[in-house]
Amino acid sequence: MDRLDTMRLYARIVELGSFTAAANDLGLPRATVTNAIKALEARLGTQLLQRTTRSQRITRDGQTWYAHCVRLLADLDEVEADFREAALKPQGRLRIDLPATLARQLVIPVLPEFCARFPQIELDIGTSDRFVDLLREGVDCVLRVGELPDSGLVGRRVATLAQVTVASAAYLRRHGQPATLADLQQGHQAVNWASPTTRRPEPALEFVVNRRRRAVSLPARVTVSGVDAYLACCEAGLGIAQFPRYRIADALAKGTLRQILPALPPPSLPVHVLYASQRQMPARLRVFVDWLVELMGRQG
Repeated sequence: MDRLDTMRLYARIVELGSFTAAANDLGLPRATVTNAIKALEARLGTQLLQRTTRSQRITRDGQTWYAHCVRLLADLDEVEADFREAALKPQGRLRIDLPATLARQLVIPVLPEFCARFPQIELDIGTSDRFVDLLREGVDCVLRVGELPDSGLVGRRVATLAQVTVASAAYLRRHGQPATLADLQQGHQAVNWASPTTRRPEPALEFVVNRRRRAVSLPARVTVSGVDAYLACCEAGLGIAQFPRYRIADALAKGTLRQILPALPPPSLPVHVLYASQRQMPARLRVFVDWLVELMGRQG
Protein backbone atom coordinates (compact mmCIF):
# COMPACT_ATOMS: atom_id res chain seq x y z
CA MET A 1 0.00 0.00 0.00
CA ASP A 2 1.56 3.33 -1.06
CA ARG A 3 1.67 6.45 1.10
CA LEU A 4 -1.39 8.12 -0.41
CA ASP A 5 -3.49 4.98 0.04
CA THR A 6 -2.25 4.74 3.62
CA MET A 7 -3.22 8.38 4.24
CA ARG A 8 -6.71 7.74 2.85
CA LEU A 9 -6.99 4.62 4.99
CA TYR A 10 -5.90 6.42 8.15
CA ALA A 11 -8.33 9.28 7.49
CA ARG A 12 -11.22 6.82 7.08
CA ILE A 13 -10.31 5.04 10.32
CA VAL A 14 -10.42 8.36 12.20
CA GLU A 15 -13.65 9.44 10.50
CA LEU A 16 -15.46 6.12 10.97
CA GLY A 17 -14.03 5.43 14.41
CA SER A 18 -12.99 1.84 13.80
CA PHE A 19 -10.56 -0.35 11.88
CA THR A 20 -13.34 -2.74 10.91
CA ALA A 21 -15.62 0.00 9.58
CA ALA A 22 -12.77 1.48 7.53
CA ALA A 23 -11.84 -1.95 6.18
CA ASN A 24 -15.44 -2.59 5.12
CA ASP A 25 -15.78 0.89 3.62
CA LEU A 26 -12.63 0.48 1.50
CA GLY A 27 -13.13 -3.21 0.73
CA LEU A 28 -9.91 -4.31 2.47
CA PRO A 29 -9.15 -7.25 4.74
CA ARG A 30 -9.02 -6.32 8.45
CA ALA A 31 -5.46 -7.64 8.69
CA THR A 32 -4.33 -5.40 5.81
CA VAL A 33 -5.68 -2.35 7.60
CA THR A 34 -4.00 -3.28 10.87
CA ASN A 35 -0.63 -3.96 9.24
CA ALA A 36 -0.77 -0.74 7.21
CA ILE A 37 -1.32 1.41 10.31
CA LYS A 38 1.44 -0.40 12.20
CA ALA A 39 3.83 0.24 9.32
CA LEU A 40 2.72 3.91 9.17
CA GLU A 41 3.36 4.42 12.89
CA ALA A 42 6.76 2.75 12.56
CA ARG A 43 7.68 5.03 9.65
CA LEU A 44 6.56 8.17 11.50
CA GLY A 45 8.11 7.03 14.78
CA THR A 46 5.01 7.79 16.84
CA GLN A 47 1.74 6.22 17.94
CA LEU A 48 -1.27 7.65 16.11
CA LEU A 49 -4.04 5.50 17.58
CA GLN A 50 -4.33 3.89 21.00
CA ARG A 51 -6.17 0.61 20.47
CA THR A 52 -7.91 -1.86 22.77
CA THR A 53 -10.08 -4.83 21.90
CA ARG A 54 -13.21 -2.67 22.15
CA SER A 55 -12.22 0.88 21.30
CA GLN A 56 -9.57 3.20 19.94
CA ARG A 57 -8.50 6.74 20.75
CA ILE A 58 -6.60 9.14 18.56
CA THR A 59 -3.44 10.56 20.09
CA ARG A 60 -2.28 14.18 19.87
CA ASP A 61 0.21 13.21 17.14
CA GLY A 62 -2.59 11.28 15.49
CA GLN A 63 -4.75 14.42 15.39
CA THR A 64 -1.91 16.41 13.81
CA TRP A 65 -1.29 13.70 11.21
CA TYR A 66 -5.01 13.49 10.44
CA ALA A 67 -5.17 17.26 9.80
CA HIS A 68 -2.23 16.99 7.39
CA CYS A 69 -3.82 14.01 5.65
CA VAL A 70 -7.11 15.85 5.13
CA ARG A 71 -5.35 18.93 3.71
CA LEU A 72 -3.02 17.01 1.40
CA LEU A 73 -5.74 14.70 0.12
CA ALA A 74 -8.03 17.67 -0.52
CA ASP A 75 -5.25 19.38 -2.48
CA LEU A 76 -4.70 16.26 -4.54
CA ASP A 77 -8.42 15.86 -5.25
CA GLU A 78 -8.61 19.52 -6.30
CA VAL A 79 -5.65 19.16 -8.66
CA GLU A 80 -7.05 16.00 -10.21
CA ALA A 81 -10.49 17.59 -10.63
CA ASP A 82 -8.91 20.61 -12.29
CA PHE A 83 -7.02 18.46 -14.77
CA ARG A 84 -10.13 16.41 -15.51
CA GLU A 85 -12.04 19.64 -16.12
CA ALA A 86 -9.31 20.90 -18.44
CA ALA A 87 -9.32 17.62 -20.35
CA LEU A 88 -13.08 17.73 -20.79
CA LYS A 89 -12.99 21.45 -21.74
CA PRO A 90 -13.35 24.23 -19.18
CA GLN A 91 -16.96 24.88 -18.26
CA GLY A 92 -19.22 26.68 -15.82
CA ARG A 93 -20.14 30.25 -14.92
CA LEU A 94 -17.42 32.89 -14.60
CA ARG A 95 -18.13 36.23 -12.92
CA ILE A 96 -15.82 39.03 -14.01
CA ASP A 97 -15.70 42.81 -13.54
CA LEU A 98 -14.16 45.16 -16.11
CA PRO A 99 -13.64 48.93 -16.36
CA ALA A 100 -16.60 50.17 -18.39
CA THR A 101 -14.65 51.94 -21.14
CA LEU A 102 -12.04 49.23 -21.52
CA ALA A 103 -14.80 46.62 -21.66
CA ARG A 104 -16.74 48.52 -24.31
CA GLN A 105 -13.80 49.42 -26.53
CA LEU A 106 -11.31 46.57 -26.15
CA VAL A 107 -12.73 43.44 -24.54
CA ILE A 108 -16.37 43.05 -25.57
CA PRO A 109 -15.82 43.62 -29.32
CA VAL A 110 -13.62 40.50 -29.44
CA LEU A 111 -15.46 38.50 -26.78
CA PRO A 112 -17.10 36.29 -29.45
CA GLU A 113 -13.60 34.92 -30.04
CA PHE A 114 -13.41 33.69 -26.43
CA CYS A 115 -16.96 32.32 -26.53
CA ALA A 116 -16.19 30.36 -29.71
CA ARG A 117 -13.00 28.96 -28.19
CA PHE A 118 -14.68 27.96 -24.91
CA PRO A 119 -18.38 27.38 -25.64
CA GLN A 120 -19.08 25.72 -22.28
CA ILE A 121 -18.09 28.77 -20.21
CA GLU A 122 -20.87 31.23 -19.28
CA LEU A 123 -19.78 34.82 -18.60
CA ASP A 124 -21.42 37.13 -16.07
CA ILE A 125 -19.87 40.56 -16.76
CA GLY A 126 -20.02 43.62 -14.54
CA THR A 127 -18.59 46.97 -15.66
CA SER A 128 -17.37 49.49 -13.12
CA ASP A 129 -14.33 51.39 -11.91
CA ARG A 130 -15.12 50.89 -8.21
CA PHE A 131 -13.41 48.61 -5.73
CA VAL A 132 -14.89 45.11 -5.96
CA ASP A 133 -14.67 42.73 -3.00
CA LEU A 134 -14.18 39.48 -4.90
CA LEU A 135 -14.91 37.13 -2.01
CA ARG A 136 -17.92 38.99 -0.63
CA GLU A 137 -19.46 39.63 -4.05
CA GLY A 138 -18.63 36.24 -5.54
CA VAL A 139 -16.58 37.70 -8.42
CA ASP A 140 -13.91 35.45 -9.94
CA CYS A 141 -11.64 38.15 -11.35
CA VAL A 142 -11.41 41.85 -12.16
CA LEU A 143 -9.40 43.78 -14.75
CA ARG A 144 -8.00 47.06 -13.47
CA VAL A 145 -5.98 49.89 -14.98
CA GLY A 146 -3.36 51.74 -12.92
CA GLU A 147 -1.09 50.98 -10.01
CA LEU A 148 -2.41 48.32 -7.65
CA PRO A 149 -3.37 48.98 -4.04
CA ASP A 150 -2.33 46.43 -1.43
CA SER A 151 -5.49 44.33 -1.58
CA GLY A 152 -4.24 40.82 -0.79
CA LEU A 153 -5.33 39.66 -4.26
CA VAL A 154 -3.16 37.95 -6.83
CA GLY A 155 -2.28 40.41 -9.59
CA ARG A 156 -1.03 39.45 -13.03
CA ARG A 157 0.07 42.26 -15.34
CA VAL A 158 -1.45 41.74 -18.78
CA ALA A 159 -0.45 44.94 -20.60
CA THR A 160 0.69 48.54 -20.37
CA LEU A 161 -1.32 51.27 -22.08
CA ALA A 162 0.31 54.32 -23.67
CA GLN A 163 -1.13 57.63 -22.50
CA VAL A 164 -1.41 61.03 -24.13
CA THR A 165 -1.93 64.57 -22.85
CA VAL A 166 -4.77 66.35 -24.65
CA ALA A 167 -6.98 69.40 -24.74
CA SER A 168 -9.93 70.38 -26.89
CA ALA A 169 -9.43 72.49 -30.00
CA ALA A 170 -11.55 75.25 -28.42
CA TYR A 171 -9.40 75.25 -25.26
CA LEU A 172 -6.19 75.59 -27.27
CA ARG A 173 -7.61 78.46 -29.28
CA ARG A 174 -8.28 80.32 -26.01
CA HIS A 175 -5.12 79.40 -24.10
CA GLY A 176 -2.58 78.61 -26.79
CA GLN A 177 -0.53 75.48 -27.49
CA PRO A 178 2.11 74.84 -24.79
CA ALA A 179 5.52 73.80 -26.14
CA THR A 180 7.25 73.13 -22.79
CA LEU A 181 6.34 72.29 -19.21
CA ALA A 182 7.17 75.90 -18.34
CA ASP A 183 4.56 77.02 -20.91
CA LEU A 184 2.08 74.62 -19.35
CA GLN A 185 2.43 76.33 -15.98
CA GLN A 186 1.71 79.76 -17.44
CA GLY A 187 -2.04 80.29 -17.68
CA HIS A 188 -3.20 76.71 -18.30
CA GLN A 189 -5.66 74.66 -16.26
CA ALA A 190 -6.49 70.98 -15.89
CA VAL A 191 -9.50 68.79 -15.36
CA ASN A 192 -8.78 67.08 -12.04
CA TRP A 193 -9.34 63.38 -11.51
CA ALA A 194 -10.54 61.88 -8.22
CA SER A 195 -10.41 58.21 -7.32
CA PRO A 196 -13.89 56.61 -7.58
CA THR A 197 -13.04 54.58 -4.46
CA THR A 198 -11.51 57.18 -2.13
CA ARG A 199 -12.88 60.36 -3.76
CA ARG A 200 -9.49 61.93 -3.13
CA PRO A 201 -8.41 64.23 -5.99
CA GLU A 202 -5.20 63.58 -7.86
CA PRO A 203 -4.49 67.09 -9.11
CA ALA A 204 -1.11 66.56 -10.79
CA LEU A 205 -0.51 65.73 -14.43
CA GLU A 206 2.46 63.41 -14.91
CA PHE A 207 5.12 63.44 -17.61
CA VAL A 208 8.20 61.36 -18.38
CA VAL A 209 11.23 63.65 -18.55
CA ASN A 210 14.62 61.99 -19.15
CA ARG A 211 13.11 58.67 -18.08
CA ARG A 212 11.87 60.09 -14.80
CA ARG A 213 8.36 60.98 -13.72
CA ARG A 214 7.62 64.62 -13.19
CA ALA A 215 4.36 65.86 -11.69
CA VAL A 216 2.92 69.20 -12.73
CA SER A 217 0.03 70.70 -10.76
CA LEU A 218 -2.30 73.08 -12.56
CA PRO A 219 -5.31 75.02 -11.32
CA ALA A 220 -8.60 73.26 -11.95
CA ARG A 221 -12.20 74.41 -11.70
CA VAL A 222 -13.64 70.92 -12.14
CA THR A 223 -12.87 67.61 -10.41
CA VAL A 224 -14.53 64.39 -11.59
CA SER A 225 -14.40 60.72 -10.60
CA GLY A 226 -15.96 59.10 -13.66
CA VAL A 227 -14.10 58.30 -16.87
CA ASP A 228 -16.91 59.50 -19.14
CA ALA A 229 -17.27 62.76 -17.19
CA TYR A 230 -13.49 63.27 -17.30
CA LEU A 231 -13.54 62.98 -21.08
CA ALA A 232 -16.66 65.14 -21.45
CA CYS A 233 -15.07 67.94 -19.40
CA CYS A 234 -11.95 67.85 -21.53
CA GLU A 235 -13.96 67.89 -24.75
CA ALA A 236 -15.97 70.83 -23.37
CA GLY A 237 -12.78 72.87 -23.06
CA LEU A 238 -12.60 72.90 -19.26
CA GLY A 239 -8.95 71.95 -19.13
CA ILE A 240 -6.09 69.63 -20.02
CA ALA A 241 -6.38 65.91 -19.27
CA GLN A 242 -4.49 62.65 -19.77
CA PHE A 243 -5.97 59.46 -21.20
CA PRO A 244 -4.91 56.05 -22.49
CA ARG A 245 -4.51 56.53 -26.23
CA TYR A 246 -7.06 53.83 -27.09
CA ARG A 247 -9.71 55.74 -25.13
CA ILE A 248 -9.55 58.87 -27.30
CA ALA A 249 -8.31 57.51 -30.62
CA ASP A 250 -11.52 58.57 -32.40
CA ALA A 251 -11.46 62.09 -30.91
CA LEU A 252 -7.83 62.51 -31.97
CA ALA A 253 -8.64 61.31 -35.47
CA LYS A 254 -11.56 63.74 -35.73
CA GLY A 255 -9.54 66.63 -34.29
CA THR A 256 -11.96 67.38 -31.43
CA LEU A 257 -9.10 66.62 -29.07
CA ARG A 258 -5.48 67.48 -29.82
CA GLN A 259 -2.35 66.03 -28.32
CA ILE A 260 0.01 68.42 -26.56
CA LEU A 261 3.65 67.93 -25.52
CA PRO A 262 4.05 64.68 -27.50
CA ALA A 263 7.79 64.58 -26.70
CA LEU A 264 6.94 64.38 -22.97
CA PRO A 265 4.35 61.62 -22.71
CA PRO A 266 2.62 60.61 -19.48
CA PRO A 267 3.80 57.34 -17.89
CA SER A 268 2.17 54.26 -19.35
CA LEU A 269 -0.62 52.67 -17.32
CA PRO A 270 -0.26 49.06 -16.18
CA VAL A 271 -3.24 46.75 -16.66
CA HIS A 272 -3.67 43.86 -14.20
CA VAL A 273 -6.10 41.02 -13.86
CA LEU A 274 -6.79 40.34 -10.17
CA TYR A 275 -8.19 37.23 -8.55
CA ALA A 276 -8.29 35.70 -5.10
CA SER A 277 -5.36 33.58 -3.99
CA GLN A 278 -6.11 29.93 -4.69
CA ARG A 279 -3.95 26.85 -4.43
CA GLN A 280 -5.43 25.66 -7.71
CA MET A 281 -7.11 28.05 -10.11
CA PRO A 282 -10.26 26.61 -11.77
CA ALA A 283 -9.67 25.83 -15.43
CA ARG A 284 -12.40 28.24 -16.58
CA LEU A 285 -10.68 31.11 -14.74
CA ARG A 286 -7.23 30.12 -15.93
CA VAL A 287 -8.19 30.10 -19.61
CA PHE A 288 -9.97 33.46 -19.28
CA VAL A 289 -6.93 35.05 -17.63
CA ASP A 290 -4.69 33.58 -20.36
CA TRP A 291 -7.04 34.97 -23.00
CA LEU A 292 -6.92 38.44 -21.41
CA VAL A 293 -3.11 38.30 -21.46
CA GLU A 294 -3.26 37.40 -25.15
CA LEU A 295 -5.86 40.07 -25.92
CA MET A 296 -4.18 42.92 -24.06
CA GLY A 297 -0.82 41.95 -25.51
CA ARG A 298 -2.20 42.85 -28.93
CA GLN A 299 -2.71 46.44 -27.78
CA GLY A 300 1.05 46.96 -27.52
